[in-house]
Amino acid sequence: MTKLRNLLAAGAALTLATGALATAAQAEDFQPKTAGTLMLNVRLTDVSPKAGDSILTAAGVDSTLNADVNDSVVPTVGISYFFTDNVAIEAIAGTSHHTVKATGPGTNVKVHETWVLPPVVTLQYHFAPAAKVSPYVGAGLNYMIFYGDKDLNGFKVKLKDGFGYALQAGVDIATTGKYSINLDVKKVFFDTNASINGGTLKSKVNLDPWVVSAGVGYKF
Repeated sequence: MTKLRNLLAAGAALTLATGALATAAQAEDFQPKTAGTLMLNVRLTDVSPKAGDSILTAAGVDSTLNADVNDSVVPTVGISYFFTDNVAIEAIAGTSHHTVKATGPGTNVKVHETWVLPPVVTLQYHFAPAAKVSPYVGAGLNYMIFYGDKDLNGFKVKLKDGFGYALQAGVDIATTGKYSINLDVKKVFFDTNASINGGTLKSKVNLDPWVVSAGVGYKF
Protein backbone atom coordinates (compact mmCIF):
# COMPACT_ATOMS: atom_id res chain seq x y z
CA MET A 1 0.00 0.00 0.00
CA THR A 2 2.81 2.42 0.85
CA LYS A 3 4.56 1.77 -2.45
CA LEU A 4 1.28 2.32 -4.29
CA ARG A 5 0.76 5.62 -2.48
CA ASN A 6 4.31 6.64 -3.38
CA LEU A 7 3.70 5.88 -7.04
CA LEU A 8 0.36 7.69 -7.04
CA ALA A 9 1.91 10.76 -5.40
CA ALA A 10 4.77 10.79 -7.91
CA GLY A 11 2.40 10.25 -10.82
CA ALA A 12 0.06 13.04 -9.76
CA ALA A 13 2.93 15.47 -9.29
CA LEU A 14 4.44 14.51 -12.64
CA THR A 15 1.11 15.10 -14.39
CA LEU A 16 0.82 18.56 -12.80
CA ALA A 17 4.42 19.31 -13.68
CA THR A 18 3.97 18.33 -17.31
CA GLY A 19 0.87 20.50 -17.66
CA ALA A 20 2.57 23.50 -16.07
CA LEU A 21 5.62 23.13 -18.26
CA ALA A 22 3.56 22.78 -21.41
CA THR A 23 1.82 26.08 -20.59
CA ALA A 24 4.98 27.95 -19.69
CA ALA A 25 7.30 26.42 -22.29
CA GLN A 26 9.14 28.66 -24.75
CA ALA A 27 10.82 27.59 -27.98
CA GLU A 28 14.38 27.61 -26.69
CA ASP A 29 17.06 25.11 -25.74
CA PHE A 30 17.23 23.84 -22.18
CA GLN A 31 19.56 25.49 -19.68
CA PRO A 32 22.22 23.11 -18.25
CA LYS A 33 23.38 23.11 -14.65
CA THR A 34 26.49 25.23 -14.18
CA ALA A 35 28.53 26.75 -11.35
CA GLY A 36 26.56 29.60 -9.77
CA THR A 37 23.14 28.20 -10.75
CA LEU A 38 20.38 28.57 -8.18
CA MET A 39 17.68 25.93 -8.69
CA LEU A 40 14.21 25.79 -7.16
CA ASN A 41 12.27 22.50 -7.02
CA VAL A 42 8.60 22.53 -5.99
CA ARG A 43 7.50 18.96 -5.23
CA LEU A 44 4.63 16.79 -4.06
CA THR A 45 6.10 14.48 -1.42
CA ASP A 46 5.03 11.25 0.26
CA VAL A 47 6.61 10.93 3.73
CA SER A 48 6.42 7.27 4.75
CA PRO A 49 7.79 6.48 8.27
CA LYS A 50 8.88 2.97 9.19
CA ALA A 51 7.98 2.95 12.93
CA GLY A 52 6.33 -0.24 14.32
CA ASP A 53 8.60 -0.27 17.38
CA SER A 54 7.70 -1.96 20.65
CA ILE A 55 6.13 0.03 23.50
CA LEU A 56 7.75 -0.84 26.82
CA THR A 57 6.67 -0.32 30.41
CA ALA A 58 8.74 1.93 32.71
CA ALA A 59 10.53 -1.23 33.88
CA GLY A 60 11.49 -2.09 30.29
CA VAL A 61 8.97 -4.95 29.91
CA ASP A 62 7.40 -5.39 26.46
CA SER A 63 3.74 -4.31 26.67
CA THR A 64 2.92 -6.33 23.47
CA LEU A 65 1.94 -3.02 21.84
CA ASN A 66 3.74 -1.24 19.00
CA ALA A 67 3.96 2.43 18.04
CA ASP A 68 2.70 2.94 14.48
CA VAL A 69 2.93 6.20 12.47
CA ASN A 70 0.97 6.91 9.27
CA ASP A 71 2.16 8.31 5.91
CA SER A 72 1.60 11.93 4.88
CA VAL A 73 1.49 13.47 1.37
CA VAL A 74 2.53 17.16 1.42
CA PRO A 75 4.06 19.90 -0.77
CA THR A 76 7.79 20.54 -0.25
CA VAL A 77 10.36 23.00 -1.59
CA GLY A 78 14.03 22.43 -2.35
CA ILE A 79 16.59 25.14 -3.17
CA SER A 80 19.98 24.12 -4.60
CA TYR A 81 23.09 26.19 -5.19
CA PHE A 82 25.83 24.88 -7.50
CA PHE A 83 29.40 25.52 -6.29
CA THR A 84 30.70 23.82 -9.44
CA ASP A 85 28.97 22.26 -12.46
CA ASN A 86 28.77 18.95 -10.54
CA VAL A 87 28.61 19.85 -6.84
CA ALA A 88 25.61 21.53 -5.21
CA ILE A 89 24.08 21.99 -1.79
CA GLU A 90 20.32 21.66 -1.34
CA ALA A 91 18.07 22.78 1.51
CA ILE A 92 14.68 21.03 1.63
CA ALA A 93 11.73 22.31 3.65
CA GLY A 94 8.19 21.10 4.24
CA THR A 95 5.94 20.02 7.07
CA SER A 96 3.86 16.87 7.44
CA HIS A 97 1.07 15.74 9.75
CA HIS A 98 1.15 12.30 11.38
CA THR A 99 -1.00 10.20 13.68
CA VAL A 100 0.66 7.90 16.22
CA LYS A 101 -1.20 4.69 17.10
CA ALA A 102 -0.73 1.96 19.67
CA THR A 103 -1.31 -1.34 17.88
CA GLY A 104 -1.21 -4.95 19.03
CA PRO A 105 -3.39 -7.96 19.79
CA GLY A 106 -6.94 -6.59 19.87
CA THR A 107 -5.65 -2.99 20.01
CA ASN A 108 -5.61 -0.26 17.38
CA VAL A 109 -6.00 3.12 19.10
CA LYS A 110 -4.87 6.64 18.21
CA VAL A 111 -2.75 8.14 20.97
CA HIS A 112 -1.25 11.28 19.47
CA GLU A 113 -1.26 13.65 16.49
CA THR A 114 1.69 15.84 15.60
CA TRP A 115 3.13 18.06 12.91
CA VAL A 116 6.75 17.46 11.92
CA LEU A 117 9.11 20.06 10.47
CA PRO A 118 12.14 18.12 9.20
CA PRO A 119 14.50 20.52 7.35
CA VAL A 120 17.13 18.55 5.41
CA VAL A 121 20.41 19.86 3.99
CA THR A 122 22.30 17.63 1.54
CA LEU A 123 25.54 17.90 -0.40
CA GLN A 124 24.90 16.60 -3.92
CA TYR A 125 26.94 15.30 -6.85
CA HIS A 126 25.35 15.73 -10.29
CA PHE A 127 26.75 13.22 -12.78
CA ALA A 128 25.81 14.89 -16.10
CA PRO A 129 25.06 18.58 -15.44
CA ALA A 130 25.11 19.51 -19.14
CA ALA A 131 22.80 16.65 -20.19
CA LYS A 132 19.03 16.80 -20.56
CA VAL A 133 18.71 13.83 -18.17
CA SER A 134 20.92 14.59 -15.17
CA PRO A 135 20.96 12.13 -12.24
CA TYR A 136 22.42 12.98 -8.85
CA VAL A 137 23.13 11.53 -5.42
CA GLY A 138 23.44 13.29 -2.08
CA ALA A 139 23.96 12.91 1.65
CA GLY A 140 23.34 15.23 4.56
CA LEU A 141 21.73 16.04 7.89
CA ASN A 142 18.23 16.77 9.10
CA TYR A 143 16.63 18.02 12.30
CA MET A 144 13.18 16.74 13.32
CA ILE A 145 10.98 19.30 15.10
CA PHE A 146 7.63 18.11 16.49
CA TYR A 147 4.98 20.79 17.04
CA GLY A 148 1.22 21.29 17.18
CA ASP A 149 0.89 18.15 19.32
CA LYS A 150 -2.54 16.81 20.23
CA ASP A 151 -3.02 13.95 22.70
CA LEU A 152 -5.86 11.50 22.01
CA ASN A 153 -8.00 8.99 23.92
CA GLY A 154 -6.65 9.83 27.36
CA PHE A 155 -2.97 9.34 26.47
CA LYS A 156 -0.24 11.92 27.04
CA VAL A 157 2.66 11.58 24.61
CA LYS A 158 5.95 13.50 24.43
CA LEU A 159 8.21 13.13 21.37
CA LYS A 160 11.81 14.33 21.48
CA ASP A 161 13.27 16.56 18.74
CA GLY A 162 16.69 15.67 17.37
CA PHE A 163 19.22 15.26 14.56
CA GLY A 164 19.28 12.55 11.92
CA TYR A 165 20.97 12.00 8.58
CA ALA A 166 19.76 11.45 5.03
CA LEU A 167 20.77 9.74 1.79
CA GLN A 168 19.37 11.01 -1.50
CA ALA A 169 19.10 10.02 -5.17
CA GLY A 170 17.22 11.72 -7.96
CA VAL A 171 17.13 12.96 -11.52
CA ASP A 172 16.42 16.27 -13.23
CA ILE A 173 14.87 15.98 -16.69
CA ALA A 174 15.29 19.27 -18.55
CA THR A 175 12.35 20.24 -20.74
CA THR A 176 12.79 23.70 -22.25
CA GLY A 177 14.47 26.89 -21.19
CA LYS A 178 15.00 27.00 -17.43
CA TYR A 179 12.36 24.37 -16.58
CA SER A 180 12.80 20.72 -15.65
CA ILE A 181 10.96 17.79 -14.11
CA ASN A 182 12.43 16.46 -10.86
CA LEU A 183 12.10 13.00 -9.33
CA ASP A 184 13.72 12.57 -5.94
CA VAL A 185 13.98 9.86 -3.25
CA LYS A 186 15.45 10.33 0.20
CA LYS A 187 15.94 7.89 3.05
CA VAL A 188 16.02 9.78 6.34
CA PHE A 189 17.44 7.98 9.38
CA PHE A 190 16.01 9.29 12.64
CA ASP A 191 14.80 7.83 15.91
CA THR A 192 13.05 9.56 18.78
CA ASN A 193 12.18 8.69 22.35
CA ALA A 194 8.44 8.66 23.04
CA SER A 195 7.29 9.04 26.63
CA ILE A 196 3.67 7.98 27.22
CA ASN A 197 1.62 8.95 30.28
CA GLY A 198 4.54 10.52 32.10
CA GLY A 199 6.89 7.60 31.43
CA THR A 200 4.53 4.79 32.46
CA LEU A 201 5.05 3.56 28.89
CA LYS A 202 7.93 4.40 26.59
CA SER A 203 9.19 3.58 23.12
CA LYS A 204 12.29 4.29 21.05
CA VAL A 205 10.60 5.04 17.72
CA ASN A 206 12.76 4.50 14.64
CA LEU A 207 10.89 6.68 12.14
CA ASP A 208 13.44 6.28 9.30
CA PRO A 209 11.01 7.61 6.65
CA TRP A 210 11.23 7.17 2.90
CA VAL A 211 10.63 10.59 1.33
CA VAL A 212 9.49 10.17 -2.30
CA SER A 213 8.93 13.31 -4.40
CA ALA A 214 8.08 14.51 -7.89
CA GLY A 215 7.77 18.07 -9.10
CA VAL A 216 8.88 21.01 -11.20
CA GLY A 217 12.30 22.66 -11.24
CA TYR A 218 13.36 26.15 -12.32
CA LYS A 219 16.92 27.51 -12.71
CA PHE A 220 17.77 31.13 -11.86
